[in-house]
This record gives sequence, C-alpha cells and structure tokens, in this order.
Amino acid sequence: MKKYYFKEIDSTNTFAKSLIKKGEKPPLLVVAEKQLTGYGQNKNVWFSPQGGLYFTIVLPEIKVFHLENLVLALGWSVAKTIKEMFKVEPFLKLPNDVYVREKKIAGILVENVLIENKVESSLAGIGLNTNIDKFPTDLRDKATSLKLELKKKVDNEKVLKAILKNFKESFLFGL
Repeated sequence: MKKYYFKEIDSTNTFAKSLIKKGEKPPLLVVAEKQLTGYGQNKNVWFSPQGGLYFTIVLPEIKVFHLENLVLALGWSVAKTIKEMFKVEPFLKLPNDVYVREKKIAGILVENVLIENKVESSLAGIGLNTNIDKFPTDLRDKATSLKLELKKKVDNEKVLKAILKNFKESFLFGL
C-alpha cells in the first residue's frame, strides 16, 4: 500500500480525493499529525490538533450495499485496538463513532469518489483522539482522548498499525 505522511494537511480525505482524481490507484494511506480543515459527517468540523491520529484509507470501489459493513468494520477495528492495547472499554455508537466513558474518542467518515458519475474508489477517514490533552470549551464535555483516559502519551504509529491489522482481518482487504 502506498503511504503519504504529513505533519500538517488540510484534510486527509480531501488529499486522498485529489490523489484519485490524478489517477492514483488504491490501496493508499494518507496520514497526518494535524488537520487544518478536518471534517466528519455532514461536513461538521473535526477538531484535529497536533497529537491526534488522522488518516484516510483509500480502497477500491465498494458497492453501496457494502458501505455500511465498511463503517462497522472500521468502528470495530478502532474499538478493538483501544480495548486490546490500552484495556479501555470503548462503545461503538452506530453508525460511525467510538466513545469512551460517554465521550467521543473517534469518528469515521466513508465517502465515495466519483469521476464522470462513476464510483472510482471509497475513502475511509478516521480521526482518533490520541495524544490530545485539551479540548475547546464546547467539546470538553463531549470529547476525550487516550492521553486523558490513560494519563500518558501513546505511540500513534503503533496504534495506526494495530487499527490497520484489525481492519484487514475484519474486512478482508489485501492491505
């Protein structure tokens, strides 16, 4: 799988879309340490400061009736990783969020890329609050991070590898 890493980017999903439109072929992985314009469902802003884990997996075209399975597989992969690596009990809030102690810790966004009205590929964007120690006032009662829960930093690269491994096992893609 071809990988792109950034210290800072507008959005991993936006960059991934541009790769597909330029002719890049999946599977691809776009990872950023910080997003300037990260977004979730309905283009809601996703708080993406330095320290979090933000990435997009670009997959071959997925039929519409499989998209729900993709979102579930991603959510399960994130939740399983959190539980196995950190012994923290996550809650998968359907369709696309992962919570810990009633606070959002991760969000998942799946989008299809259309070129000339044909689905070329599917993007699976994940924002996981890992090493964030402070949230804006409007998110303090709604969001958490692994660092806040564990009282220590985590290794984003190890977390990413574990999520990808769990996803590969759950969704059976040749990543």
